[in-house]
Amino acid sequence: MADNNVTTIPNIKWKRIVIPIVIVALLAVIGLNSFTIVQAGHTGVVTTFGKVNEGVMQEGIHFKIPFIQKVVMIDNRIQKLEVNTEAFSKDLQSVNTVLAINYRVDTAKSYSIYKNIGADYENVLVVPAVNEVLKAITATYTAEESVTNRQLISDGLVSGLNEKLNDIGLYVTDVNIIDFDFSDAFITAIEEKQVAQQQLLKAETEKKTKITNAQADAESQKIRAQGEAEANKTISQSLSEKIIENKKIEKWNGELPKVTGDSGALINLDLDGNKTEDNNK
Repeated sequence: MADNNVTTIPNIKWKRIVIPIVIVALLAVIGLNSFTIVQAGHTGVVTTFGKVNEGVMQEGIHFKIPFIQKVVMIDNRIQKLEVNTEAFSKDLQSVNTVLAINYRVDTAKSYSIYKNIGADYENVLVVPAVNEVLKAITATYTAEESVTNRQLISDGLVSGLNEKLNDIGLYVTDVNIIDFDFSDAFITAIEEKQVAQQQLLKAETEKKTKITNAQADAESQKIRAQGEAEANKTISQSLSEKIIENKKIEKWNGELPKVTGDSGALINLDLDGNKTEDNNK
């Protein structure tokens, strides 16, 4: 009888120590599973036995039924998605495009997105929508126009994606075209076209320069001719009969002119007014 009492006392002490510890541990586990914390920029979608509840938990600490309810965190901050896709231009050129899309999830519709689509909504909804809208827009531009109208294509992508995704609860804020990549044959054709345009522009510039120089030369000659004509006119108007006679006297060498008569003889006039005939002819 004594031996049985000895073994029973330690067992009772052990149970008194272990049972409270187990109870405290269970209460701690239950307590930890009774609360959840929703981080900033997120919403919590609550499921009860796998069924999605309407509404969401906002930022902060919230109570939930332990082991029965689960909370799925949905990130409502701006998300960045990079998509590499291929489309065809209006002139049937293959265009490989790399896009960077910024989008966010509407907090009020987080539960419906998770309920109807699941947590992988980016690959299920956003990526296919990007491919579809890009193909539709690229088909309205030639390959060359796609390069020169990058901003128009970006704006069109934002508008087209929001038309498809806003009702679901996804909002696209920005689309950046990182790269357009064309076939080697098309790139070579573009380079040759640019060289030809540069040569044509150079020839037109040289032609215009020659025409301008010729026009300037003609205008210069015209101005010079007009100047000479004006000078001659001025001189002509300034000459009087008296000035002309004085000029004649200044240039006379002192010899009297010889006059030919009807008989062919030369008549010399002397200063005394006498005349003599020269019959030596």
